[in-house]
Amino acid sequence: MNTRRSFLTLAGIRGGRIRGAFTLLEVMVATAIFFMVAFAILEMVTRGLVAVRAIQKREPDPGIILAMFSTNKAWEEMNISGNYEDIAPGMYQGYRWELFAHRYMETNDHLFIVEVMSYGDSKSGRGPSTASTMFFSPHSKPASGVGGLK
Repeated sequence: MNTRRSFLTLAGIRGGRIRGAFTLLEVMVATAIFFMVAFAILEMVTRGLVAVRAIQKREPDPGIILAMFSTNKAWEEMNISGNYEDIAPGMYQGYRWELFAHRYMETNDHLFIVEVMSYGDSKSGRGPSTASTMFFSPHSKPASGVGGLK
């Protein structure tokens, strides 16, 4: 019997109670903490992958077109459209642009509002990107039929 008592003492059993084991509540708290940390890490990895994908997707900036036309010495009212493939071959496939230039006011012959809209393929689900600016062009021809300020 002495042997049995020493075995029970080594196993941690004294008086019918097991010592050194976790209660159900402790296991549930530890499991909850583990899963909170695991899902937080999973969310960070997912956000990182989304950010990497967003960085890799290139969309043209309408400012590219404004920069090209900013060197015009003389402006006139116009509507022009084109394809980004003509400017940067292979870089912006499926994207096109439209430029609208019109006088700021009917009485002002030298101040133009220039707007550029970039359109992508329908897969992106985004609307057109726009950029607009004003150009002062003292070398522009006066508008026909409008006297303008002299």
